[in-house]
Amino acid sequence: MRNALAEADVIIVGGGIVGTATAFFLRQRGVSVILLERFLVGQQASGTNFGNVRRQGRYLGQLPLANRSRDIWSRIPQLTGADVEFMPVGHIRFLWTEEQIATVEKYRDDAAQYGLELHILPREVIRQKFPFIGPEAVAGSWSPHDGHANPRLVAPAFARAARRDGATIVENCEVLTIQKAGEDFRVTTAEGDYRAPVVLVASGAWGGGFAGALGEAVPLEVAGPQMGVTEPLPWFIHPVVGVSTKIPGEVIYMRQIPRGNVIFGGVKRCAAALDERRAKYDPAGLDAQLRQLLRLAPALRRARLIRTWSGVEGYMADDLPVMGDSAATSGLYYAFGFSGHGFQIGPGVGDVMAELIATGKTTTPIADFHIGRFRRGLSGRIPLGEGQKSATLPQDEFRKRLG
Repeated sequence: MRNALAEADVIIVGGGIVGTATAFFLRQRGVSVILLERFLVGQQASGTNFGNVRRQGRYLGQLPLANRSRDIWSRIPQLTGADVEFMPVGHIRFLWTEEQIATVEKYRDDAAQYGLELHILPREVIRQKFPFIGPEAVAGSWSPHDGHANPRLVAPAFARAARRDGATIVENCEVLTIQKAGEDFRVTTAEGDYRAPVVLVASGAWGGGFAGALGEAVPLEVAGPQMGVTEPLPWFIHPVVGVSTKIPGEVIYMRQIPRGNVIFGGVKRCAAALDERRAKYDPAGLDAQLRQLLRLAPALRRARLIRTWSGVEGYMADDLPVMGDSAATSGLYYAFGFSGHGFQIGPGVGDVMAELIATGKTTTPIADFHIGRFRRGLSGRIPLGEGQKSATLPQDEFRKRLG
């Protein structure tokens, strides 16, 4: 039996870290929210990723957003009442070749303008500071204030806090259609219909399908990261570890959690399908992962692998997310396609999207991520940026509803 039409100021489609954080921060601003999640909150990419709270190595234009998010990471226990196992243990990216040093030095200098502290450590220093590193490493880029957290805990923590503050969270509720009818959207699900003047599509790898159905197709690829974890080992890897390289097959990362297990990922993506709850791990990539892992930490040679897994992620062709207001439909917003690096910025994205929806502007620049970059000729509108009001948000009507 279908329920009566449920209404709110904002409907969020997707219950990952971005959707749940947006719901939480909207409630902080007094905006009523209904969040619809097709599976369980945090079950897809938000709960199956590596857990890297990393700023270094990001696209420079994304650093203001990453910095805003890093501040929120430190306050999640106070905001939500939950421990998400955030550990600011630092992040080190090792280099295999001398030629790569100039690249990371330039990035360090450019990132300093955004307040990111990086230190380029020579060979003798990394061996003293990180004695686990293999003999091939020639240098390292050290970010002392980055870290890691438990991805299984974060989206559920924001969802519980949003529900505590009055948001409606509906799980196992697949959204079938999103249609604009007059000033409001009608969101149809198998369980019933919902109505609101504002809709945010924050459905990860599924976001491209919704955007296409709403007339704004984007080049999004669905794939899964390959992840693994070892048995508990004596504590010896303190920071989050990665590699700065020009060779895709050398991209590997690892971290050790307090229980002693070493979690790792990288090297390649595996195929994923939207009609399955989980991406299938590709065993063929495991040997390549282990070879790169042992370059980083030879002491892992005798460690036992106890589990492998994957998730379902959406990767944009330009490796940048879709974030901001629609280029075609008033009241419609997007935040998806984070291309495997959305975990760290997730809380910040939620705060920014809540600010944008509630006030019509953001204090953090997001123009580079606007969906209009794929459809420049659509309407001639300027993508939303810092200090710039939305050309499409029905603010007067929306504020009337907020009272």
